[in-house]
Amino acid sequence: MVPMSASVEIRASTVLPAERKSVTLRTSDGLALVGELALPLGRPPVATMIALHPLPTHGGMMDSHIFRKAAARLPALADIAILRFNTRGTESEAGKSEGEFSNATSEQFDVEAAVKYAVNEGLPRIWIVGWSFGTDLALKFGLLPGIEGVILLSPPLRFSTPDDLLRWDTDGRPVVALIPELDDYLRPAAATQAFAPLSHAELIPVEGAKHLWVGEPSVYRVLTEIVQRLNPGALPLPREWKEV
Repeated sequence: MVPMSASVEIRASTVLPAERKSVTLRTSDGLALVGELALPLGRPPVATMIALHPLPTHGGMMDSHIFRKAAARLPALADIAILRFNTRGTESEAGKSEGEFSNATSEQFDVEAAVKYAVNEGLPRIWIVGWSFGTDLALKFGLLPGIEGVILLSPPLRFSTPDDLLRWDTDGRPVVALIPELDDYLRPAAATQAFAPLSHAELIPVEGAKHLWVGEPSVYRVLTEIVQRLNPGALPLPREWKEV
């Protein structure tokens, strides 16, 4: 007898099927970084997301909720590979990366190690998705061979500079920034002025959203914007999952 399939609502704690494996990223200055690669189960990915997490001195890590939920859902819902990792000195349930936090300086080697890993693994269509502190790392260090573009969630522009924006402007690769209406650091009106050096940046104000993107409506919006760039054919993202 063939079992009937049942639909289950996708909730904050939902973890959908994927091939998940622990990875160790090796930096050029000799550190080992803790990470995880989540892949679609039984089929190749169509695109890849490298996640750069929020500020570790304020609780940011590879398990910060947007990135944990992206890894839990997007391999199954959108055939996207998710590579997330702890930058130097950062700890999560998966373990602690070697080294110490360095205020967006030596983290350059962490970003380079993640991109090198993704390229060497043959992962397709690699995008960087940074959140808060991770957006500064993306803007400062993410302009690397093999990267198609970047998506910035709640960019504070704390460590990145106008010169960093100008380099992306000259290069021309896509830069998409989601700006929460109620952000603690950079709101839409100020973001328009702050991003002026990067003339082709796509700034998306998100009504009612806050810096931490708390709540399922905010999570769904962020994941939708990511999939829109990496695999738009997978939209709209299902809100239910059929189990067999």
